[in-house]
Amino acid sequence: MILLRNGTYIDWKTLEFTTTDLLVEEGTNARILFVDPSSSQKADIIIDCSGQIITHAFANGHHHAYSALSRGMPPPQKTPGNFREILQYVWWTLDKALDPESIRFSALVTAIACAKNGTTFVIDHHASPFAIDGCLDVIAEAFDTVGVNHLLCYEISDRDGETIASKGIAETARYLEHRQGLVGLHASFTVGDQTLQKSIELSARHNAGIHIHVAEDTYDQQHCLETYHSRIIPRLNKAGALQFPKTILAHCLHLEQEERKLLSETPVWIAENMESNLNNAVGFFNGEHLFNRVMLGTDGMHSDMIRSAQAAYFAGHLHDAIDYPGTYRRFRNIHRYLDQNGFTGDSDNNLVVLDYASPTPFTRDNFAGHFLFGWESKQITHVISDGRLIVEKGRCTRVDEENILSEACKAAERMWTRMQ
Repeated sequence: MILLRNGTYIDWKTLEFTTTDLLVEEGTNARILFVDPSSSQKADIIIDCSGQIITHAFANGHHHAYSALSRGMPPPQKTPGNFREILQYVWWTLDKALDPESIRFSALVTAIACAKNGTTFVIDHHASPFAIDGCLDVIAEAFDTVGVNHLLCYEISDRDGETIASKGIAETARYLEHRQGLVGLHASFTVGDQTLQKSIELSARHNAGIHIHVAEDTYDQQHCLETYHSRIIPRLNKAGALQFPKTILAHCLHLEQEERKLLSETPVWIAENMESNLNNAVGFFNGEHLFNRVMLGTDGMHSDMIRSAQAAYFAGHLHDAIDYPGTYRRFRNIHRYLDQNGFTGDSDNNLVVLDYASPTPFTRDNFAGHFLFGWESKQITHVISDGRLIVEKGRCTRVDEENILSEACKAAERMWTRMQ
């Protein structure tokens, strides 16, 4: 057990502040207990949190660990002129170059970055069309090694042909036999009716959900109208993809009012990825009429959820129905998604400790102002996942960071060579 002494605990649901000692039990569904500071409580690890904030750890609603080795890579052979070409010449070139080694290091460095940024749960969306067999276990084992919990899927797509699409379905089915996960699909414009139907049947068989990119760019809607004579949301709804409360629709930028109304009548969740949308110049998210089931992701851009929340507000408040409380609600909605759907790995004993020295009064009433304008991931000192200390004084405790980063650089160079 871990004892956090003299910290100020902020309940993530009520924002109630409590100065206390906190006893953290270890385990997947274990508890945290308030302890009288005057008691002589014993624990395996004791951490002095005087002057520091303790609160529930963070979670990422849409990540792409497979992109982790892209930073600084050589430019594509052709400069992309639109979003479709960004996928074709950058990301679909990269994912074809992935092998088990680069998948493993991509997952390790992503898990390290998540842990150090206070994120103990990641919903990830993976693609490696020439290295599909066993890829999800490689990622899961890497995340487990660092101590970050996860909900994984493979990005099933017809863009590389029927054989590879079938392999994606088979890998998903194999993984769901022994791990919690989702059924991943790329996007409507690369998923034909047959593959879509097989994926929905697989999801129903395993009581899972679909995880798919939706209307990230106008091309997705255009293709759907030209090919299926329907917009994306009606197409997915007719096929049965929106029946699952575990289903996640990433992006959802280019939706008409009728699609928003239809979504409001389903149990699905939406993952907003503001910075990725800005980077790709595809538009701005607007949560108007999209109910209270919007959570935040990073789409592989980075692993800092505080930054993601702040970007959602700063870039969104001129284009979106978002305010201070609404931003924090989206930041925390992923916990509601995980809890309501019975996923494990996000219990109360997942905690983050921040050394936040505020120059102004910090209370329950003005929490959102501090969260948006004061909190930074560099303030994170300790991170606890399932009651285990995975980050201590800003350093990962379960892995050798320097060695992993060194080996990841070598794996990246080999992957970049294959991309040429």
